[in-house]
Amino acid sequence: MSDRQLPYEPFACAPALKLEAHERVSRLHVEALNARLDRLELMLERLEKRLWLAVYGIAGAILVQAFQGLMAVGP
Repeated sequence: MSDRQLPYEPFACAPALKLEAHERVSRLHVEALNARLDRLELMLERLEKRLWLAVYGIAGAILVQAFQGLMAVGP
């Protein structure tokens, strides 16, 4: 039957249109969620860089204070 031409044109029925619309909306939701996830990952990377900078800054300040203490005790 696939080789024969149908005497009528195919038509779009309401359930198929609803399903297609639902698939489009679902695809848009997934794309929006992926975009949000990408933005969150970027924000987390920047936050991680800031935290490491703070850790290194605190460690540097502690080392400077220790060095100043050693310099005050020395000759």
